[in-house]
Amino acid sequence: MFKNLEELLQAAREKPAARMAVAAAADAEVLQAVKLACSDGIIEPLLVGDKGAILEASREAELDVEDKWIFDCSEPEEIAARTMRLVSDGEADFLMKGLIGTSTLLRALLSKEYGLRRERLLSHLSLMEIGRERLIIMTDGAMNIAPDLEKKAGIIANAAEVAHKLGLDKPRVAPLAAVENVNPDMPATLEAAALSKMADRGQIKGVVVDGPLALDNAVDEKAARHKGIDSPVAGKADILLMPDIEAGNIFYKAMLYLGGYRAASIVVGARVPVVLTSRADDARTKLVSIALGKMAI
Repeated sequence: MFKNLEELLQAAREKPAARMAVAAAADAEVLQAVKLACSDGIIEPLLVGDKGAILEASREAELDVEDKWIFDCSEPEEIAARTMRLVSDGEADFLMKGLIGTSTLLRALLSKEYGLRRERLLSHLSLMEIGRERLIIMTDGAMNIAPDLEKKAGIIANAAEVAHKLGLDKPRVAPLAAVENVNPDMPATLEAAALSKMADRGQIKGVVVDGPLALDNAVDEKAARHKGIDSPVAGKADILLMPDIEAGNIFYKAMLYLGGYRAASIVVGARVPVVLTSRADDARTKLVSIALGKMAI
């Protein structure tokens, strides 16, 4: 695993440029990130949407757009369909959400027409920079509202697949709860214990899972030792599995807006990753998310 997002960016720069289709690309902030990614040799862009609006946004972003990059269409459903067709036809390697509704884009992604759906749920993950010497995956803070045990196993499998592509052979997963003991009154602790046993028995592959763990025990070895927790994951978690979307969303925004940390975010579970960031994210955050999407292909 890379130590920080700059190392992730450098790895993405060193690989041949990937073709990224941007759905509804008439967004100056998105195009600023596209400009940075192009100048670094990370991507070759395919911009789907209204041509006039894309050109106007590109002028604001100071991006010199080539005609061959633009695929002119206007209605959201048409934009989503054209984007998926570029991927399914092999013209694009992965995609990014622009000024289009998430539900419209993902509905097209899951359509059988394009062959991009797998027998997995979709989930969102963020690769978060904890200081400059550690990256950690947090999932899911944007898609699955209240995942049950089966969905949590799927979310772990998706995150593990990305972790493997980032160089972690057997990532350590911490299913988070408010406490580190199983409590029948707290469903998150019961599911965490079940997930741990499922991983032990090979029902979730390629990972070490141990929980429930509270956040401090998951990321800080001193805190884990203080509480007497003997675990292969405690204090060394590579993946934080959130109990629900509220916990994940609050954790993500607290890290960025209160802690000043950085993150890269994508949707996984389909045949290609989808770069999906918050509209409030700046161009730099979008850039590292593009890099993560490329590394997750």
